[in-house]
Amino acid sequence: MTARSPFEQFGRDVIQIEADALAALAKRVDTQFAHACEIILAGSGRVIVIGMGKSGHVGNKIAATLASTGTPSFFVHPGEASHGDLGMITPDDVVLALSNSGETDEILLILPIIKRMGVKLIALTGNRDSSLARQADAVLDCGVEKEACPHNLAPTASTTAALAVGDALAVALLNSRGFTRDDFARSHPAGRLGRRLLVYVGDVMRTGDAVPRVTHDALLRDALLEMTGKGMGMTGVTDKNGKLLGILTDGDLRRLLNRNIDVHTASVTEVMTPDPKTTRADRLAAEIVALMRANKIYVLFVVDDQHRVVGALNMHDLLRAGVV
Repeated sequence: MTARSPFEQFGRDVIQIEADALAALAKRVDTQFAHACEIILAGSGRVIVIGMGKSGHVGNKIAATLASTGTPSFFVHPGEASHGDLGMITPDDVVLALSNSGETDEILLILPIIKRMGVKLIALTGNRDSSLARQADAVLDCGVEKEACPHNLAPTASTTAALAVGDALAVALLNSRGFTRDDFARSHPAGRLGRRLLVYVGDVMRTGDAVPRVTHDALLRDALLEMTGKGMGMTGVTDKNGKLLGILTDGDLRRLLNRNIDVHTASVTEVMTPDPKTTRADRLAAEIVALMRANKIYVLFVVDDQHRVVGALNMHDLLRAGVV
């Protein structure tokens, strides 16, 4: 048996230390956490996140998470705040200050000004008895027993804990605000996530003359011409009112080769697949991808409440829309 690399053990030890820290942290979520949420929800301004060093990096991420989940927020560097950036903070805002020790000089320097403005202060700290905690309106305890660093010096478990508390805060506020999938998508319109959450079938389906279809009294040869002309590899079969009765696909045509069907005289209803899978225009395109994959189909008709054809789409349309 191959000896285990010491790197593997170091990696496991670090992850286990941080996992244990998070497990202990979950048990300490108390009324102070609830109070912090209430303070933010009661505010009419933004959440201003401040922190130095590694806490500042974590604070940047927390501010971004809050902003993308319905709580307007941005990060202010405390060192820059004392050189003019305090002007970004208004009395309607709430300040979320990160400091593991609770004694960060750059933060303590600006606290009197923040308090004088009447701004509510939430401390996210590993020291409940610190100067920062004593001046805060709510204290989020993210203390850890030890860092994952073997010297117990480099911020590792403590930054993981702070990040987890920030995520917990953002999600609790998201739930309280009734923040929906559509709300989330509106703040992420440019990425794949936004496309998946914002694009509906009606946005990508083909409509009008681009939809291949023949009526139920058509001959098979007419259906073949329609399939060739529209380039979707299929055609729908409808009644005279546009209600979908069936579908004829390239796969159906290949199977017809063994049936000695005369394409010039056969009716399309003799060879179509009746009652095919359909969808509605108001469904999310991402849902349709899952439906098509589950049923191993690559084309779908879009119908209205009376099952009349209003559009059609295939997997290529979804690929072009960036949904797949």
